Amino acid sequence: MANSNKIKAGMIGGAGYTGGELIRLLLNHPDVEISFIHSRSNAGNPVHSVHQDLLGETDIKFTSEVSPFGGDLEGAVLFLCLSHGESKKILTENKIADKIKVIDLANDFRLAQSSQFGTRSFTYGLPELNRDKIKKANNVANPGCFATTIQLGLLPLAKAGLLKEVYTTGITGSTGAGQNLTATSHFSWRENNIQAYKTLTHQHLDEIYQSLHQLQESFPSSPLGAGGLNFIPWRGDFTRGIFVSSQMQCELSLDELNKLYEDFYSGHPFTHITKEPLFLKQVVNTNKCIIQLEKVGKQLVIHSVADNLLKGASGQAVQNMNLMFGLDETRGLNLKANYF
Repeated sequence: MANSNKIKAGMIGGAGYTGGELIRLLLNHPDVEISFIHSRSNAGNPVHSVHQDLLGETDIKFTSEVSPFGGDLEGAVLFLCLSHGESKKILTENKIADKIKVIDLANDFRLAQSSQFGTRSFTYGLPELNRDKIKKANNVANPGCFATTIQLGLLPLAKAGLLKEVYTTGITGSTGAGQNLTATSHFSWRENNIQAYKTLTHQHLDEIYQSLHQLQESFPSSPLGAGGLNFIPWRGDFTRGIFVSSQMQCELSLDELNKLYEDFYSGHPFTHITKEPLFLKQVVNTNKCIIQLEKVGKQLVIHSVADNLLKGASGQAVQNMNLMFGLDETRGLNLKANYF
């Protein structure tokens, strides 16, 4: 029986990696009831026929209907777990009542110039940057996975006006490419293999520039400006997680920088600073981002790690949902790392 006090959650595109992670989180969220999970290709089939680890966890079946919430739409949220460009099509082709809050996990509404869509105005959903705005928002554009991990490593420097030209390398697991099989996501290709891709042209650059410029006006507002972020992404031979290293010149001592970061993230429950060498398994299967600073002479290196499917996607979406509905942002997100 439906519980009127619970958030009613619907999902478009529930068969992929981010959709599956979101289903797992929402099934175990104490304040959420899943109303429907949409999938064009799996309509009528049990959710556990695709996400087979959910056998015994839920009897929900995929539906082809886009918004079958039913009567009262107060307290309803729609998650869009679609390919880039598909969210705009869904909102254009279907009548989604304005009372229904929307969280989009694609890149359709992340940039200021695309954040207004019909009657909906989207807030960029990086809590460590826009927490107060997210609390008041009815529509949120969830950040990208590389964008989240890179930004969290650089936001404190931007806030202090210290950002200079940055050189960043990041490696991501195969789940970052989505569930559809491609030439570079085959196990036989990924195993014991690494490749650089989209060198200096990654699709998350625009949103990164937007956020850093928001805190430091002297930093370029787009990749077209000189002296900004030089990013080389890598495909890794593992399934999930992102490890980013960013380098720039800085005059502050390491002690001063650690304090700067600790002060900036004080009160943000999912971003942590460590003085020990960090590694990916500290964050896999969690909503955490962990940051480590190193300094040699005037060269500062900022390492940041996150799970691309959780803090980089579905976990952050639930964190944003919690903020939008006035819940503690950690609600339903106390997860155990896959440490070994």
